[in-house]
Amino acid sequence: MFFIKLRDLFKSYGPVMALNGLNLEVPKGSLYGLLGPNGAGKSTALRIICTLLSPDSGHVEVGGHNVLFEEKETRRRLGYVAQDVAIDKILTGRELLQLQGDLYHLDKKYKKKRIEELIERLDMHEWIDRRCGSFSGGMKRRLDLSSGLLHEPELLILDEPTVGLDIESRSVIWGLLKELRNKQTTILLSSHYLEEVDELADEMAIIDKGKVIASGKPDDLKKELGGDRVTLRVREFSDEVEAESVKKLIKNINGVSNVVVNQTQGYSLNFLVQSNDVISNLSGHLSKENFEVFALSHSRPSLDDVYLQATGKTLMDAELELAGKRDFKLENKKSMR
Repeated sequence: MFFIKLRDLFKSYGPVMALNGLNLEVPKGSLYGLLGPNGAGKSTALRIICTLLSPDSGHVEVGGHNVLFEEKETRRRLGYVAQDVAIDKILTGRELLQLQGDLYHLDKKYKKKRIEELIERLDMHEWIDRRCGSFSGGMKRRLDLSSGLLHEPELLILDEPTVGLDIESRSVIWGLLKELRNKQTTILLSSHYLEEVDELADEMAIIDKGKVIASGKPDDLKKELGGDRVTLRVREFSDEVEAESVKKLIKNINGVSNVVVNQTQGYSLNFLVQSNDVISNLSGHLSKENFEVFALSHSRPSLDDVYLQATGKTLMDAELELAGKRDFKLENKKSMR
């Protein structure tokens, strides 16, 4: 049974197509991950599901209710934690939760009980009675998550819930999400952290340019690639020209696919091989062109390999590409003033 159904969802902002025929089905009681770079359309899809935004066209269903015509019933069933934390700096953490409980029309005793439960579970005892303006990013995110969970929703929607957080806060939030999943709460989580989706999600979808381009269980998607992931360096500190030359050579070897240059690791090369024989013969292929293996390691395919297979680029490359486009548009606006 699917708790969320999206069919042929389109949404544009002027000339920018944020959603371009998005289709998605989220099983009831699952933790479902949406993976993609910033600007892929994840936040737009989540805001439409939450009734905060209307699509240009398409069908949206939550728990059997048509979101476009049954807004109140939809909102009653869900909790939403946005990417940008919305907290009143003047109130204390406890006062904010009490206010949130009043907005949900919670019974006084039940509200008090739920607040204490969340304070305990998210380890907020030491600072919950301080003003929110003094909170760190991790504190604010825990409090924001508590607000979304106060009424025990059937569906929890999280937009990049751990972005920029310290390790401790991320660990606390991950632990809570696993508990909620075990209690059959349906969770829809957007993220551009590969390890987060890999660790938490029962199923996932990769979103690129407003479309779902791959979906399934993380382990199944990795297994479909087959073979091993190899990281190769031909010298301790290579350069872009040399790395591109090696890339061109390796791409022509049978049994090799998804070859990319990783600038952040000294221009190393990452690629997939279909058998150990390919790895064994790498040195021979390289030495013929006067390249030597400085370092080589191999492991099972990762979600980044899945993303690369689906989109033709790594998630980091996609992030950098979108960031470059945003910077270019910003510079153009400045020059037009």
